[in-house]
Amino acid sequence: MATPSLRQLDIFAQMVASGSLLRCAHDLGVSADDVARDLASLELRLGYRLFDDLAGNPHLTPAGRKTAEAMTLLSQDQPENWQVDQADDMTSPSPAAPLAESPPSRQNIVLAAPAPVFGHFQDALAAFEAANDDIAITLDLTIHLADEAAWSLRRGKADIAYFYALGETDEPPSRYGWSEQINLYAGVDHPLAHRDSVATTELAAIPTLAMEPRNSLRRIIDEALLRSGIRLGDPVLETDNLFDIMTILREGAGCFAAFGPLARDLGRMTGIKRIALEQPLPAIEVRQAVGSESPAAAAALAEFLFL
Repeated sequence: MATPSLRQLDIFAQMVASGSLLRCAHDLGVSADDVARDLASLELRLGYRLFDDLAGNPHLTPAGRKTAEAMTLLSQDQPENWQVDQADDMTSPSPAAPLAESPPSRQNIVLAAPAPVFGHFQDALAAFEAANDDIAITLDLTIHLADEAAWSLRRGKADIAYFYALGETDEPPSRYGWSEQINLYAGVDHPLAHRDSVATTELAAIPTLAMEPRNSLRRIIDEALLRSGIRLGDPVLETDNLFDIMTILREGAGCFAAFGPLARDLGRMTGIKRIALEQPLPAIEVRQAVGSESPAAAAALAEFLFL
């Protein structure tokens, strides 16, 4: 999963294994507040909640369980695989086969998508599985862009892939799902936050905050702005730690570009405001592709999610 930091994923995995916020903090040698903050940052990045009652009797949400299952795909090349029990209670790591493997009597469909996109249709996935008890859906949350989706579909690693793009793609052949507008955010005390209208030509002189250059969300945003001839100011901070970004945003030290669930959540936060631009920033497309060798059940699921 390229978008969240490895530290946040490690903490999530340890939290699943520990089953307790205090025990997780003790095992990691950090404070419970640090664990809660990193998990909240991860949830903000993904666009959905991972745990219910984190500080009390924590349980994985359905989306959190799917995310934990998907992470077994990331650890197949590592000796220390971990899994999540299907029951509500969280369990410790096990050397047994990962949960992502479906029983022989069930047909497995692998759905690859950026984690925020999975959050968009997690309820539909649950409904499809409930209505088709002979089908198991495994998530791969490592796919974000068209080249990654094409590689995964071509090699049979995924049956359905959702990915971010700036238009129709030749490879993989895909169809348009929906668009997510890029918006620019700043602290409420930032000079641009008080303006009724800001020209995009002014943005090049304004310091910005950005995710790390290798982050897929950063890459697609940079490409979209470049194609539209819009230049943002040089970043004063490049980090995948959203709490650092939010803190500096609130201090008025820069602006931050985002789209999708992350943009939605930023717009709801106190101390942060969307900048009113004279001309809207470009939108990112979410596109769906189905593997040519995928089973009929995968095509049915793709249609169900598309409607």
